[in-house]
Amino acid sequence: MMSGDAVERREIKSVADYQKLIADYYKSAKTAYKRDQKVAWITSGGPVELLHCFDIIPVYPENHGAMCGATRMAVELAEVAEGRGFSRDLCSYARADIGSAITKGGPIGGLPRPDMLVCCNNICGTVLKWYEELARFFDCPLFVMDTPFVRGEATPHAVGYVAAQMNEYISFLEQHTGMTFSEERFVEAATKSLQALTLWKEILACSEHKPAPMNCFDAFIHMAPIVTLRGTDEIITYYEGLLAEMRERVAEGISAVPEEKHRLLWDNIPIWYEMSDLFNLFASLSTCLVADTYTSAWTFDQIDISDPIRSFALAYTDIFLNVNLERMVDKAVSLAERYSADGMIMHSNRSCKPYSLGQYDNARAFTRRTGLPVLILEADHTDSRQYSQAQAEERIRAFIETL
Repeated sequence: MMSGDAVERREIKSVADYQKLIADYYKSAKTAYKRDQKVAWITSGGPVELLHCFDIIPVYPENHGAMCGATRMAVELAEVAEGRGFSRDLCSYARADIGSAITKGGPIGGLPRPDMLVCCNNICGTVLKWYEELARFFDCPLFVMDTPFVRGEATPHAVGYVAAQMNEYISFLEQHTGMTFSEERFVEAATKSLQALTLWKEILACSEHKPAPMNCFDAFIHMAPIVTLRGTDEIITYYEGLLAEMRERVAEGISAVPEEKHRLLWDNIPIWYEMSDLFNLFASLSTCLVADTYTSAWTFDQIDISDPIRSFALAYTDIFLNVNLERMVDKAVSLAERYSADGMIMHSNRSCKPYSLGQYDNARAFTRRTGLPVLILEADHTDSRQYSQAQAEERIRAFIETL
């Protein structure tokens, strides 16, 4: 436990609705076989909207990995995978997920067995081998979508290349479900997805207000639906309620951190097993982490419903982890300006190389353009063996003193 004392604050009421929403989602996924409904495991950056057209329930090993980290179960599951020869240098999401598949362990007793796998490499290259291993383990079909790296802006050729794969994806789903693709259902799912993305963007924007009604630790929790339930009615209802609550908190001056004094950005995936302790430490220092590059990656809203295939091809190609460092810096600078940040915390994440590669260059560029300081913390998003709590606290306290 970090030495920052717990700080009293008004809890977000929507947490109860969130817990029910996620519990119902996993219950539905784990009982899908009783309804002869298929389950697909899909990467977090994969085009999920098409699955809804075929009544397939999407399940996300990365989200499950985050749950394993938050409940401090990731290490024991990762050790199972390591015992089978998987290196500790691999992403801890992958190791925990493979360990869970082997043991049916984890916070929800493992994920439901997949009928198919959908892998999109727009987030990293690890997912390719990770999902190939899962395909062998479960003996089920795998669809891989390749998104070219975007330097600057996505070219028409790159978007066309991914759009062609979207059509192959449709054929893959038709083959393995026996159903015929419905463009009408796809437009419906795309419309719901766009609504959810827009609501999520508006929720995050509420923290531009001083004091911020929520912080990025709250956002890390409440982002789960935008990943797992994008394209459904349930997520729209939930985010409408959460947005209304955030606007109410703004109107009443209710802050995420009592007596907010400093406002910081966060870069990279959270340190899931340290969420509570980190919040308490920052709050004890009157510091609110008002925005982050991670949750805002799910705010792409330039979806053209009249041309959904090409539109989603662009959206899933042009995401944060699939662009060059200069654009990553542009994003951080934009967030700093919008949220009136006083500096940035960067998580140098041992597990996520695409997110962490170039961070020192990005930090220097960010400071050069904004004049704001940056603190880089070394950790791993779920493997607590790669983290020194005492060292992190000492560095955070020293950093806040300089603001």
